[in-house]
Amino acid sequence: MENPTKPKSRGLGRGLSALMADVAPEIGGASDTKEPRRPDMMVPIEKIVPNPDQPRRTFEQGALDDLANSIREKGVIQPLIVRESPRNAGDYEIVAGERRWRASQLARLHELPVILRAYTDTEVLEVAIIENIQRADLNAIEEAAGYKQLMERFGHTQEKLSDALGKSRSHIANLMRLLHLPTDVQDLVVDGHLSAGHARALVTAENPTELAKRIVKGGLSVRDAEKLVKAEKSPTQPKAVKSFRASEKDADTRALEADLSATVGMKVEIDHKDGSESGRLSISYATLDDLDTLCKILSKGA
Repeated sequence: MENPTKPKSRGLGRGLSALMADVAPEIGGASDTKEPRRPDMMVPIEKIVPNPDQPRRTFEQGALDDLANSIREKGVIQPLIVRESPRNAGDYEIVAGERRWRASQLARLHELPVILRAYTDTEVLEVAIIENIQRADLNAIEEAAGYKQLMERFGHTQEKLSDALGKSRSHIANLMRLLHLPTDVQDLVVDGHLSAGHARALVTAENPTELAKRIVKGGLSVRDAEKLVKAEKSPTQPKAVKSFRASEKDADTRALEADLSATVGMKVEIDHKDGSESGRLSISYATLDDLDTLCKILSKGA
């Protein structure tokens, strides 16, 4: 029997225009003619808690200090969007506006203007991703982790993400591949030492950590990084593999690899023999948890 208190599942993007209206970009200065949203109420700052699933993990201290100075002078112009905390009664969980909350603490404010919404867990994550993507404020690793959360925790497909968030399927697939890189390489992307382009080149490298250090130390361009990865792979590959990879995979094969990688959340490679109906499909997993997840995915299709 269906639980009447359990919220019904929703397709990603249903009511997305309303969500996007809630997370309109922050008012930047006097030149803005758009009126800020009126808050529903003022809430003591100690009663406001961050969203534990916030995809953004890094907050640049200099930018927070600048925002805190602006808040001391003009106050918080754009209210935070919050929901009643599902964990602690009487608290309010941030849906959008964690930067303003952090900066307001630096500015020693005692209460903040908020707009109260009754969002589900799925909608909270969507809004958090939308807010940061609208401001281009997520680094590539954080954006990829947000997409992975939507797919793994809420069962959304790459196609639904693409349609709802206005990002191409290849963009989503390429970003999610970065999550297969070692943690130390991902950290270089988060810290801004490597671009997303550098990281994409390293996904297929035999030793991405060592190559990442060489790229950073030498200040190499993305094109130079791609050449470095290619040079690293050539001497160590068996002849059979060399001859196969000497010719570039066609665009359809690469697109299918990207789609499958995004679907299972792991690296997928297709080796198709020219002029033959046969080939090999390889799925790489980084942890036993990944293997368990893959087994569950394959079992569902049985």
